[in-house]
Amino acid sequence: MQLGELEIQIINDGTLWLDGGAMFGVVPRPLWEKRMAPDDRNRIRLAMNCLLVRTGGKLILLETGAGDKWDSKLRGIYGFSEKNRLPDQLLAAGVRPEQIDMVINTHLHFDHCGWNTRVVDGKARPMFPNARYIVQAGEMAHARHPSERDQASYLSDNFLPLEGTHQWHLIEGDIEIVPGIRLIRLPGHTMNMQGVLLSGEGKTVIFPADLIPTRAHVPLPWIMGYDLYPMTTLQTKKKWISEIVRNKWMIVFGHDVDTPAAYLRERNGVVEVEPAGIC
Repeated sequence: MQLGELEIQIINDGTLWLDGGAMFGVVPRPLWEKRMAPDDRNRIRLAMNCLLVRTGGKLILLETGAGDKWDSKLRGIYGFSEKNRLPDQLLAAGVRPEQIDMVINTHLHFDHCGWNTRVVDGKARPMFPNARYIVQAGEMAHARHPSERDQASYLSDNFLPLEGTHQWHLIEGDIEIVPGIRLIRLPGHTMNMQGVLLSGEGKTVIFPADLIPTRAHVPLPWIMGYDLYPMTTLQTKKKWISEIVRNKWMIVFGHDVDTPAAYLRERNGVVEVEPAGIC
């Protein structure tokens, strides 16, 4: 996709499997399984979609997937795909890790920042040695001291090693980080999760992260059980889905395997998903 000076490419870190009930919260299984069929362990297959952006001679990576710092037990639980992961896809795009200038993490759950680091000589070290890593300051504060409810989602080896290399750039609130790329707080899943607006030549793409992780989560009540503040998620969804529909933005879903990008159209009071043709 070309948006003015921004060249945007959707890549991913492969797939993982998460519990369908947790992914759809209060929505009963007879409803959600019609949209996303579970396996025999009640898990649904999800992508870990990322964006590679070229602009002004810089390379920016949005999200870094789940990484590879996993033992065999957790690999079995989450069912990570073994081939064509994020490093392979970057190389296929002609990009080496040292060429990345900026990494944006929407939040610090393990499936969004796993390749921030990799293990070298038994220690987690920066995967992208020349990059600034950007996240909301409030998200970092929570990641360092999570609650009992969500501590399993935060793996310190994904973010603490970057403090020692002084690569973190912590922000507060909405901010344009480079021309055409704006970070926006999207509270609900976590209090300080952020999404990204990418704009150019009168067109806009929004990456709302886990506010709307798949096309099945577009209906307002379809909110993940993982969300720490579900009623806040509801209010945030109302605001931004209205903006997406009204402004005819393209949306990129962070976890949708089959429909990574789409438009949202309102017809007879119902918001429908129209898959986007990407060029």
